Amino acid sequence: MNKSDFARLHHGDTPLVLYNIWDAGSAQAVARAGAKAIATGSSPVAGANGYADGQNFPMEAALAVARSIIAAVDVPVTIDFEGGYATEPEEIAANTKRLADTGAVGCNFEDQIVGGEGLHAIADQAERVKAAASSGLFVNARTDLFLSRLKAGKDANQSDLVDQAVERAAAYAEAGAECFFAPGLSDPELIARLCEEVVLPVNIIRLPNMVANAQLGELGVARISYGPGPWKTMIAELEDTARAAFAT
Repeated sequence: MNKSDFARLHHGDTPLVLYNIWDAGSAQAVARAGAKAIATGSSPVAGANGYADGQNFPMEAALAVARSIIAAVDVPVTIDFEGGYATEPEEIAANTKRLADTGAVGCNFEDQIVGGEGLHAIADQAERVKAAASSGLFVNARTDLFLSRLKAGKDANQSDLVDQAVERAAAYAEAGAECFFAPGLSDPELIARLCEEVVLPVNIIRLPNMVANAQLGELGVARISYGPGPWKTMIAELEDTARAAFAT
């Protein structure tokens, strides 16, 4: 399946569900379960290799993991490439080209300043998105407007943040993005508004107590990600069963 086929999965009657994985084995398990596509999560991939999230996992190692996952499954694979391991567009273009050479069909590309604070200015991020899109990858342009508030313990479901997200989505679309990712947003009315006002397919991450996937589809969501959830569940189960084994 090529990029065009992968892109069409974002325009079906129901949302594309991506149950995020971290290595070849987890990719095969999710593929056996019926996945139409495979997506990594940067936090699970880093954690599975003993690193913290935030581009601490070396790019060369991340590319090697991508190649092993792609070789292990027969469905398209999209890679969470964080901020492209660079700041300047020229470096982002080179790095995403290397990612495309692994056989990946797409990538997540975020607008937070990795290793710093805040988000890249819209014009700057648009140039970065354009550079990432020059690789030929299906770019899922992520905004950290909502997630940054959630991580700070604040309510991410704010109308003014949706206004800002719509502005960013328009700039990213013009720069060549093919999907818009808004992790952290969970209010149904605000999700529906975002989907209505953004020209790109909208990607939402599953959070606790959200409406069901079918309802997200009715709101206009085109793509649903599970992010670090599967990894956290697996690690918690592993730790619990190990603790029980040692206790006996």
